[in-house]
Amino acid sequence: QVQLVESGGGLVQPGGSLRLSCVSSGIIFSINRMGWFRQAPGKQRELVAVAFNGGSTNYADSVKGRFTISRDNAKNAVYLQMNSLNAEDTAVYYCYARGVTHRGATDYWGKGTLVTVSS
Repeated sequence: QVQLVESGGGLVQPGGSLRLSCVSSGIIFSINRMGWFRQAPGKQRELVAVAFNGGSTNYADSVKGRFTISRDNAKNAVYLQMNSLNAEDTAVYYCYARGVTHRGATDYWGKGTLVTVSS
């Protein structure tokens, strides 16, 4: 059984930084991607950043240039460095991972960690 556990959320002032961490408690075989989603109050969940096997990454336009995603495959971990935070970044951030086998894809989700950007 795989569980994704996030940490690093909290309250930060506008312009500040936070680093989110997510560690898998189990092994995900044939991993395809790991990343982060977020859901702000009253809004739909959206993709923030994804890191694919091989090192390629994809970012939402709203965070491009401010956020950096990274992975540590040996530790089954994914991180999100968030800089220049603003109020629009306030959301619950969810860790995400996808494993692919011949039987299909399996998506894993963390429980979420709240990031609040406020003065």
